[in-house]
Amino acid sequence: MTVVHRPSVDLEQVGPSNFTVADDDLESLLLIRNFELALLELFGAGKLNGTTHTCLGQEYIPVALAPLLRDDFVFSNHRGHGHYLARFDDPAGLLAEIMGRQGAVCAGVGGSQHIYRDGYLSTGVQGQSMPAATGVALHFQRSRQNRASVAFIGDGTWGEGAVYEALNMASLWHLPLLVVVEHNGIAQSTPTGMQMAGTIAGRAHAFGVTHLEVDSTDIGAIRHRLKPVVDEVRTACRPAVVEFDTVRVGPHSKGDDTRCEEELRWVRARDWYTEYAARFGERFATVDARQRARVSRVVEEVEARPPSDWADRPAEAVR
Repeated sequence: MTVVHRPSVDLEQVGPSNFTVADDDLESLLLIRNFELALLELFGAGKLNGTTHTCLGQEYIPVALAPLLRDDFVFSNHRGHGHYLARFDDPAGLLAEIMGRQGAVCAGVGGSQHIYRDGYLSTGVQGQSMPAATGVALHFQRSRQNRASVAFIGDGTWGEGAVYEALNMASLWHLPLLVVVEHNGIAQSTPTGMQMAGTIAGRAHAFGVTHLEVDSTDIGAIRHRLKPVVDEVRTACRPAVVEFDTVRVGPHSKGDDTRCEEELRWVRARDWYTEYAARFGERFATVDARQRARVSRVVEEVEARPPSDWADRPAEAVR
């Protein structure tokens, strides 16, 4: 099979540019990367049950968006660890949730995919967040809170009818709904080109919804471009779809990657991690080592905790 894609970054041509990254952003990026790698190791060692879906390759998206969405309600998805960590910087609470240990975000009953905390809710059901996010957007509009309701979905989720029902209502009722599409080109094991006719832009425009495509991994540039879009969603109550052209470096869940080696080589060449390592050199390596050590300490500490008890659940979990 021949795989045809846009060319990836030529690392020998990286050179100086305006591409920079703030210290806290680099720390967050590499926390998420090392957390996800640790999860795969724990599953491989038989220390975790169920399944998990890592965001390897997509970490820069929630990191770029996090400061733009501080006061907004975020609906995450099955591949949401990066969304959570970029918002809360809480690897111990998240790992405890996944491992079912004390100190878990939701007392261990939500696991990897179903987490609720302070204006953040994730679900493993494809498309489920869209109508819920639309309802929250309607509440924000009616109560004039100047907040956005944000739904993270993937390209595969556009096969769900709930997406179109939500966009239709958001457009008709002028709701502050922001849809963030992490378009990694593959829906579990099916390439997007084999299951989606037309484009996401065309589907958004069919409802009169603003669409913006982002193909950069430069966090500063992404924020600069998206801030006015997010502001308009809030202040003008005008829905928008922001589509990130990204890659899924890891498997769909734990070990079920069906892509051929040619495809995987192309994906790894587009990984932000490879580009950042080349651009930022020793600084990158230092932060990477620090976050790897941090995650290792978290794993050791959380593993030693006793099992979580529903009686210890956070008060907000029963509201």
